[in-house]
Amino acid sequence: MARKKPNTATLVTESTALAYFAAKALAAADPLSLKKKKTQDFALDNFERAMTADLPGLSETLKKKLKAKTGTFTVADTAVIAMALAITLLEGESPQLRQLSNIAEKLLECLHANFSSPAPAGGKAKKLKQTDSVYQFKITLLGERLKIWRRIQVQDCTLDKFHEHIQTAMGWTNSHLYLFSNEFDRFGDPDLLNDGFHELECLDSTTEYLSDILPKSGDKSVFHYDYDFGDEWRHAILFEGQQAIDPKAEYPLCLEGEGACPPEDCGGVWGYVDFLEAIGNPTHDEHEDMLDWVGGRFDPDEFDAKAATMAMRKGFT
Repeated sequence: MARKKPNTATLVTESTALAYFAAKALAAADPLSLKKKKTQDFALDNFERAMTADLPGLSETLKKKLKAKTGTFTVADTAVIAMALAITLLEGESPQLRQLSNIAEKLLECLHANFSSPAPAGGKAKKLKQTDSVYQFKITLLGERLKIWRRIQVQDCTLDKFHEHIQTAMGWTNSHLYLFSNEFDRFGDPDLLNDGFHELECLDSTTEYLSDILPKSGDKSVFHYDYDFGDEWRHAILFEGQQAIDPKAEYPLCLEGEGACPPEDCGGVWGYVDFLEAIGNPTHDEHEDMLDWVGGRFDPDEFDAKAATMAMRKGFT
């Protein structure tokens, strides 16, 4: 059966995952000698190589190697190609998105097979001392027809505390389980996840810190935050960088954002779309019931960065 054209959410997920892993590989190219290490079982066939050679941003050398169909590639070469592909997917303007999406899956598997991040010396990373800097993130709720995001600044903290910052900035109510994930690991509260979710092996989010998982170089990177395993709300978290603390500011801080948080337990992305349709149409069969359910009023465009900041500083109560 032919694969369907990937939707927007799929493309965002694929491209951010590919970009993240490619960036990690490129950052480790020198210490791990990946600039010279040959990629084992380069995954693309001749047709896919030719298509990839047309990607913008590739060097002439790489384009010639791809078009030659017989050249060998280093792991660093593969990561550069993957990054160019991730950017093209994220822009979503190519008429060959389905084929490029297939290529993205192959390159991601290839990078996984040929590259692994070195473990920190002495095992598990240790908590860093309080620094004079803050981390900035853009948190985007993924899903077609959604435009809901927050830009926040926080100091180094455990991932469990970061979960609290996300919940309060977005407008969630901490009523369900959560999980962080990057291309290497998953992170959650084991005391909660092990209660009926034994298959979800993960590192402890109550002891792992942001500084443990963010690039030491400070480069941009992407990881994910999943909330409510029933409604399956997935957030893409873009790490935008680290900067000096403003002595006049108080943290955590929500700088800006867009869109109201969906009501809890509304049925995920498509349930939320149905909910908006119902409350926006007075003749809809469920119009009154849905309005009563949310207390009589809901504005999907409503967002106040100051209110979000206050909620972040108040935290869970």
